Amino acid sequence: MSTNQLPPRWPAVRGGLLALTAAVLFGISTPLVQRFGFGVGPFATATLLYAGAAVAGALLRQPVEREAGVVPGDFPRLLAMAAAGAVIGPVALAWGLQRTSGTSASLMLTLEALFTAVLAWRLYRETMDRRVWAAMLLLLCGGILLVIDQGRDAGAGMWGLLAVLVATAAWGLDNTLSRTLAARDPGQVVLAKAGLGAIATSLVAVSVGEHLPTPGAAFGLFAVGVTGYGLSLRFYLLAQRAFGAARTGSVFAFAPFIGAALAVSMGDHSTSWLMVAGSVLMLTGVSLHLAESHGHRHEHEATEHEHAHRHDDGHHEHAHDPMPAGAHSHRHRHEPLWHAHPHVPDVHHAHRH
Repeated sequence: MSTNQLPPRWPAVRGGLLALTAAVLFGISTPLVQRFGFGVGPFATATLLYAGAAVAGALLRQPVEREAGVVPGDFPRLLAMAAAGAVIGPVALAWGLQRTSGTSASLMLTLEALFTAVLAWRLYRETMDRRVWAAMLLLLCGGILLVIDQGRDAGAGMWGLLAVLVATAAWGLDNTLSRTLAARDPGQVVLAKAGLGAIATSLVAVSVGEHLPTPGAAFGLFAVGVTGYGLSLRFYLLAQRAFGAARTGSVFAFAPFIGAALAVSMGDHSTSWLMVAGSVLMLTGVSLHLAESHGHRHEHEATEHEHAHRHDDGHHEHAHDPMPAGAHSHRHRHEPLWHAHPHVPDVHHAHRH
């Protein structure tokens, strides 16, 4: 391997920035969904959010020479992602937001990182050392404190918070399922998932007789769907491609703190010492997870696949005539390779430990 093709010294930086961008977009969406969705049925809310996300996906699709397209074999996984992430998740969140504070609901969403990391560890064997397990324990303890805090008020807020917990579990499953589609064009993945989700929730909304929202509420939820669900999901998928499901989930766990801060600035004054203590535990857990470092000598087996790639990353040395200047996509082969460098569980580093 030539010296000008060595992998980056800090391989998580790009993935971290992509995940943080996704976190900011999604974080600000939670209190906005609570505001625009007031009095709107949960299925109608989910329909408008993912209709907006589908439009974002359609606008963000890339040419076939730049990104690998979705193939028919991806449909079962996309259907499962839509059921978990575009139906159960947003419906549970919308229902819960109408029964608990926006601040505590935003903070509870931090547990999405826990579900994502555990599922990624179980299904894909992503690295989980003692530092990561300690981070997950802190997130769990913080979530327990939030539930206790909401349970003090006759349990009404607690039921809303438990619904948000269901949403985090559904999105954790969605995040894990989407890992194998991270090499596909994220615009197409967003369009397919969001379109399926919007169709399903709209049919349920009509069947249960949910009332139509006002034009202002409908536009607000649709706009939040474009940015907080569509554009955010695109950045999330790119982050998964860059450094795996568990680490993307951990950086994305900053989203709830962004949402909680916005909820407070919008007039939510439901904070208490238990909520503060829970948020401190969760923030500590996120920071601890991000501080991990991982590098060792490892083997790349011969493989053939298709995804967007460059030729300056130390892993793509096949020939072109002429050589493309930037990112491009085509089916290509990797020869066996042994080397050592800092790495994360991206598309080329899914080896076992």
